Amino acid sequence: MLDKFNNAIADTPFGRYFKLKNSGAPNARDTNFTTELHAGLTTFVTMAYIIAVNATVITDSGGPCVCNPNSTDLCVTDPDYLACQATVKKDLITGTTAISCIATALVGIFANLPIGLAPGMGLTVYFTYTVVGFHGTGKVPYETALAAVFIEGLLFVILSIFGIRQWLAKIIPMSIKVATGAGIGLFLSFIGLQSSAGIGLITYNPATIVTLGACPAQYYNATTRICSGHHMESPTTWLGILGFLLIVIMLLFRVRGSILLGIIFISVVGWFRNSEVTYFPYT
Repeated sequence: MLDKFNNAIADTPFGRYFKLKNSGAPNARDTNFTTELHAGLTTFVTMAYIIAVNATVITDSGGPCVCNPNSTDLCVTDPDYLACQATVKKDLITGTTAISCIATALVGIFANLPIGLAPGMGLTVYFTYTVVGFHGTGKVPYETALAAVFIEGLLFVILSIFGIRQWLAKIIPMSIKVATGAGIGLFLSFIGLQSSAGIGLITYNPATIVTLGACPAQYYNATTRICSGHHMESPTTWLGILGFLLIVIMLLFRVRGSILLGIIFISVVGWFRNSEVTYFPYT
């Protein structure tokens, strides 16, 4: 049934444009519509974390919110400032979603490449904590930094039009390309282990910088990012570990869609309110 469905899709202008298998298009690819649908859905649920993480990180810069210079705690407890930040975070969630959707659709339609595009975490962190600084404590104001990012985007467009970006990519040694991929993977893993945008397995420690955390919410200090006790007792952390183990086991048994199935399982379990493993309030 799937073969008939895929062949019917392939025998359309849509199938020929995207060079699906059995479409008759020159240089047709060894893929079909349902395979691409499955791959696209897996890619989405794997990279969708960026929607929350990108907004959370950039919100730490303070955005356009103004902090009282006489504040002793960088407005961490200022209700007006926090309310402004909450609005900024919602705007950033919308902006991150929109730009990722538009960019991914454009590269798929015009370049015919199955690549998901979204803001890069490395540059996001650099922008927030190095350039603008936590709650605007850096040397560059938020608006000025955004203007620089906008100009950078225009320059990249110009470099792409004239093929200079492709030339620059070719002269980068393969060892650096491989190391960059590994470094980004480790960086994303580090984010996924933290409590701000991950499973909370690690927390801050003034002596060793990083230590095991995973304490329940009532024992976690959001300001100092330190657990006061009950380490490795957080239900949400153990749910995250369970999800990882399920994906690993299914990969070992060569289950198709193991990553997608693991993420969906954990998402469904964590969706129910009034449970020990949910991140959602009862609203």
